[in-house]
Amino acid sequence: MKPEPTNLHDLDEDAEAAADAEGLADLDAGRVVSGEAVKRWLRSWGTADVLPTPRIGD
Repeated sequence: MKPEPTNLHDLDEDAEAAADAEGLADLDAGRVVSGEAVKRWLRSWGTADVLPTPRIGD
């Protein structure tokens, strides 16, 4: 297992590029959580009715 980077100079550029490509593919395929769903979830924090974590398609 690789150690966690301690600063920006230690980042694995190949791993970062792969993660970026994966995220963009998810976005292109519509595998996203809407910003509105995230906002509703965050606004519920600290209340008596905390919402469940939003999921893809929410």
